[in-house]
Amino acid sequence: MKKQTQAPKTALPAVVAPPVESGPVDAAATPVAGFPVVGIGASAGGLAAFAAFFAGMPADTDPGMAFVLVQHLAPDHKSILSELIRRYTRMEVFEVEDGMEVRPNCAYIIPPGRDMAFLGGTLQLLEPSEPRGQRLPIDFFFRSLARDQRERAIGVVLSGTGSDGTQGVRAIKGEGGMVMAQNPASTEFDGMPRSALATGLVDYELPPAEMPAQLIAYAAHAFGRLTEPDAFPAPMSESAMK
Repeated sequence: MKKQTQAPKTALPAVVAPPVESGPVDAAATPVAGFPVVGIGASAGGLAAFAAFFAGMPADTDPGMAFVLVQHLAPDHKSILSELIRRYTRMEVFEVEDGMEVRPNCAYIIPPGRDMAFLGGTLQLLEPSEPRGQRLPIDFFFRSLARDQRERAIGVVLSGTGSDGTQGVRAIKGEGGMVMAQNPASTEFDGMPRSALATGLVDYELPPAEMPAQLIAYAAHAFGRLTEPDAFPAPMSESAMK
């Protein structure tokens, strides 16, 4: 697979999509067999990156995959991520509870002060074994996702400091999954994306707002069409490929 790159940018793309007005997707009516699961990790600068990602999601169709968001949070810090994401998607958005089943066309957000693993199609919450400052919750989740979902595991590394997510990238690629990283020029903090890119294993390097269309195109090619054919932007021209 060829890596796709973009011209350098000086700032995070503006989130221009208006808040979604339509009602939530009825996840219970959606078949649950054989759908990709997208793990998205971010740290510093992550709120803007998450918002840009979901603002870029087609508003008139279901993506046919599940999204699990892992953000670095202090144990006593209330996450505002659920409220933020609901402004930009008609999918159901959940703060994860232990043992929660993962379904397509839903977004799941890690609660503060927990590690999270993907096991048997469910999200398992665990007490962190490492002290704060040494934890790598994105790596922890990505590795479990790779083991459970294999080629249907997709990892996305967004803005953040340090290198969390890098070992998870290796695990996902080792099981035949796909990996995206935020274009460093579009981040507030580029440490995590640069560390992921340095592995040489990242399939797509994009600003967050451009990731959903590529995700949907990739999933349609790899697993068969999961959405309506006219519901997402046309594929990028060959001139945009490296």
